[in-house]
Amino acid sequence: MSVLSNLAYIHPEAKIGNDVIIDAFAFIDKNVEIGDGTHIHPHASILSGARIGKNNEIFENAIISATPQDFRWKGDDSLVVIGDNNKIREQVIINRSINSGGKTEIGSNSFILAQTHIGHDSCIGNYCVLGNAVKIAGNVKIGSYSILSSGAIVHEKCHVGEWALIKGGCRVNGHVPPFAVMAHNPISYFGVNSYVLNKAKKPDHIIDDIAKCYRHVYQTGTSVFNALRRIKDDVEISPERDAIILFIEGHDLKLAAVPMRDSDDY
Repeated sequence: MSVLSNLAYIHPEAKIGNDVIIDAFAFIDKNVEIGDGTHIHPHASILSGARIGKNNEIFENAIISATPQDFRWKGDDSLVVIGDNNKIREQVIINRSINSGGKTEIGSNSFILAQTHIGHDSCIGNYCVLGNAVKIAGNVKIGSYSILSSGAIVHEKCHVGEWALIKGGCRVNGHVPPFAVMAHNPISYFGVNSYVLNKAKKPDHIIDDIAKCYRHVYQTGTSVFNALRRIKDDVEISPERDAIILFIEGHDLKLAAVPMRDSDDY
């Protein structure tokens, strides 16, 4: 049974699932769908175009499906589509698409911390963690299982691969390949995300092969073309190796390397 506060504004055309909690002073616009078991906290605003899945929790002063902050948007109807089991903390803003019928996407089982901003037409995967005050521009793709530490900034049209870790305060102005740790400003390769990969029970030999791939890319001083040839010749075939190859072949990597040093991050 849903619990809908009499002090909340809920548009009569909004579609509300079962066992939904909407607290006082929340705002639920028209053209909104909220799935079963979701909890909307006080003063959260769920605006037109929001499609929210099951068992999400959206905290105080979050704004879901805000109109795009982009001069190219001409008032067309568009969406924010959110999966299941997400925690969206205080003052998060998620903009809907600038394109008619387009969508900004948030996957499932992610944790989006306070004051994070996700721009129009971006796509966030599953099981991601976005730290406090992370800023994601428009048309960004964040792969599943990635972590962006507090204060990270991701520029427009960048792609962060799966299982990547972006250190706090980094300015991401290029593509970040999967399984990598990126740090410093200007941003640079810092190693393999071995701590999280170990937590996910990835075998040690797979993590070693990932590190070998990135030694070819970032630490041999050769071209990306030659690095890819060496990876194909030198590293045993695996889904992780192939994911790295496909990502690099599909993107223009222009991130500088830093010397390797002892760290738990690779």
